Amino acid sequence: MAEFTLRLRRYDPESGEAAYWDEHTIDLEPHRSVLEGILQARARFDGSIGIRCSCRAAICGSCGVRINGQPALACHTHLDQAMKGARDGVIEIEPMGNMPVLKDLIVDMDAVHWKKVRRVTPWLINKEPIPEREYIVPHEAMVDVTQSMACIQCGACVSDCLSMEVDPLFIGPAALAKAYRFVGDPRDAQHSERLNDLAQDPHGIYDCTHCFKCIEACPKGVAPMSQIMRLRRISGRDHGIVDANNGERHEIAFTNLVRDHGLLWEAELLPRSYGGDSWLAKFGPAAGRELLSSLPVIGKALLRGKVTPMGALKAHKLPDEDLQQVKRIYATVEGRDEAERYELNLYISGYDEDMEGAEGPPPDAAAAGAQGGDGGMAGAESGQPGQSPERSPSR
Repeated sequence: MAEFTLRLRRYDPESGEAAYWDEHTIDLEPHRSVLEGILQARARFDGSIGIRCSCRAAICGSCGVRINGQPALACHTHLDQAMKGARDGVIEIEPMGNMPVLKDLIVDMDAVHWKKVRRVTPWLINKEPIPEREYIVPHEAMVDVTQSMACIQCGACVSDCLSMEVDPLFIGPAALAKAYRFVGDPRDAQHSERLNDLAQDPHGIYDCTHCFKCIEACPKGVAPMSQIMRLRRISGRDHGIVDANNGERHEIAFTNLVRDHGLLWEAELLPRSYGGDSWLAKFGPAAGRELLSSLPVIGKALLRGKVTPMGALKAHKLPDEDLQQVKRIYATVEGRDEAERYELNLYISGYDEDMEGAEGPPPDAAAAGAQGGDGGMAGAESGQPGQSPERSPSR
């Protein structure tokens, strides 16, 4: 047994009082979970402490909270592990962010999380005609969507999404990862319609700012941001969808400016995102309107010395040898056969870049998926998405 002090964020809407911190000292073995510590505090000191929980095995996702400022499942976080990130030796526990608090550590997931999941039509729209017995689906296709299917809807990614903090209307990482589960499923009949809907929505796939917070927050390795990037890639490259938000054009302009100059030429990024990938883009009507609306911001940047006139008019200069290295990277990536597109999906490749001893991805991701697919599926069922196929239990 050891003593641990828990500092709980308390809030009771019926009292009319502001939220406050409440401390309790509990006695448990260090390997026991933070959830068990909260439940002990409720049983011994204050029966009014509000916490949502069910399975206590990191499967249901009910007990999502913030522990020492980081989203986590309370039942999946050991007390000794939580102590490593504690300030002043006290474990701080508060409700998840980006969702209204109902009471103490309980948030209203229906108001945000489930509302956004419903937004992406989270069910299969079957193709016609419906087969008499069953759909025959390629094995690799189902292994591909397994990463999205591993989501337990705990809301940890929603809690830490910076885009949702800025734009609460953003569909969000959990819902968009769910969307990929059906876009990646060959049995669905409306891939194009789904992608067009999410691309044209100003709060859709192009509203993500690549902060990686959802990837860090997810306890199941779903990597929601990666699924959002895949939705973008399939939307633009495979279906040719040019969105009204200029998201596709912005990505093309960004990529090509770095390829041509080695560094991003910020002054050219805006006009090319609106007027097309050319130096003449700034003379296009859409780009001209956007440049005019941005003049106050540009003026302030010039006055404060953040931007110089020559810096805006001329591209950044990179040494030739460095620029050639950048171009070689582009040549390697763009020279790949599109049919052999490589996705760092742990369920396909069985490769985790953080795994000890891993030196690089397999040479053929498709072959790795075919050979290690069953292992990846087994890893999903056991809650270990990063487990390599060689070490996964066979069926």
